[in-house]
Amino acid sequence: MQVTRELFDDVMVPNYAPSAIIPVRGKGSRVWDQNDKEFIDFAGGIAVNCLGHCHPALVQALTEQGQKLWHLSNVMTNEPALRLAQKLTQLTFAEKVYFANSGAEANEAALKLARRWALDVYGAQKSQIISFNKSFHGRTFFTVTVGGQAAYSDGFGPKPGDIAHADYNDLAGLEALMSDKTCAVMLEPLQGEGGIISPSADFIKGVRALCDKHNALMIFDEVQTGVGRTGAMYAYQNLGVTPDILTTAKALGGGFPIGAMLTTTEIAKHLKIGTHGSTYGGNPLACAVAEAVLDVVSNDDVLRGVVKREAFFREGLQRINDKYHAFAEIRGKGLLLGAALNEKYKGQAKAFLVAAAEHGLMCLIAGADVVRFTPSLVIPEQDIELGLQRFEMAVAQVVKG
Repeated sequence: MQVTRELFDDVMVPNYAPSAIIPVRGKGSRVWDQNDKEFIDFAGGIAVNCLGHCHPALVQALTEQGQKLWHLSNVMTNEPALRLAQKLTQLTFAEKVYFANSGAEANEAALKLARRWALDVYGAQKSQIISFNKSFHGRTFFTVTVGGQAAYSDGFGPKPGDIAHADYNDLAGLEALMSDKTCAVMLEPLQGEGGIISPSADFIKGVRALCDKHNALMIFDEVQTGVGRTGAMYAYQNLGVTPDILTTAKALGGGFPIGAMLTTTEIAKHLKIGTHGSTYGGNPLACAVAEAVLDVVSNDDVLRGVVKREAFFREGLQRINDKYHAFAEIRGKGLLLGAALNEKYKGQAKAFLVAAAEHGLMCLIAGADVVRFTPSLVIPEQDIELGLQRFEMAVAQVVKG
C-alpha cells in the first residue's frame, strides 16, 4: 500500500494541516522522510523527544519491558510505575504521584484535585481558578478553558465556570482578581505557546506570596519546561519558588505517551479512592521508558550540557540576525528558545518554518511572531551548527522574498 500525504485528507479528521513531509525514520537529531531527504530536528516533536530519536537507553527499556508486561488495570500496581514514582519524588519537592497519558490529562487531574481540596478544606465557595492570557494547558474542555486562548475554547457550548485570566508578568492584575474564593493559580514557569515568555523574578515570587496569602494552591504546568528542558530537572528549581502541584509530560516519556501530576501527601489525600482515574495511566510499558528517560536526563552532565547548548544556539542565532535583521530578540531558557520576529516580519513565523523545512531543518512556531526551537537535550554540537546553517539559508530566503 502506498502511503501519501493525500491519504491524510481522505481518512483523517481535518483538525490538523500537516506538511507534505512524511518522516519514516530518525536517529539522534536527524530524521529522514519517504524520499530519504535528511532533516536536522530542532523541533523534537514539540519538546517531547528530549533524547532525540531511537536513543539506545530508551530502545532498550522499551524492548525489555515489551517482552514482559505491557498493561495492567489499576486494580493492581506494577514495578515500573512504583520505581518511576519514587524517582520523581526523589528529584522534586513532591511526595505523591498520579500517572496519566498526556499533559492535558495531568493538568485535568491537577485542576480537579485543587477544586476537591478547596471543597473539602474550605467549602463550596472557594472554587475560583486563575490562569494567564496566552497560556496553554491542554485540550480537554476544562484545561482548554483554563488556558488563556479563547480561540481554542470557543464554539463548544457552555464552558466550565469560575475561571479567570490575568496577564502574565502582571502581578497587580493577578492581585486584583484574587480573593479568599481563589482555590488555585495555574501557570507555566515559562510560557511556551504564548510566545516563549520568561517570568520576572518578582512576578513568580509574587504569585507564590499571593497564593499563600489567600490559601490558594500554586500549580506549575511543567509539561513543556520539565525534564531538563531549561537546564534544571524542573524549571521551578531555578526560580526560587516551590509549587503545591506540578504537572509533567512531553519529555517525560521521551516520545512515549505518559504524563504525571506531582504533589504533597497533605494535598494528595483529597483524591481518595474512586475520585479520579485513568485506564492507561501508569502502565508498565510507559513507566519503564520514562524511568530510562529520567535516569539519563537527571545526570548532571546532561543538565550542564543543556546550558552549554543554549549558549551555542544563542550565539548562532545572533550571528544570523546580525546579517539579516529579522529578530527583535532571542527569548527563553535552556533548549526552549524563541526567535521573536521584529516589526518588519511580524506575523510571518510560519514562513520561516516552511522555508526551514525546504532547507532540511525542522523547527516550530509559538504564535504568529516567534520561531521556536526545542531540540534534543543531547543534540551534538555539529548538528546544532549544521542546523543553524540551514536555518540561515531559510532566513535569507524569507528576507530576500
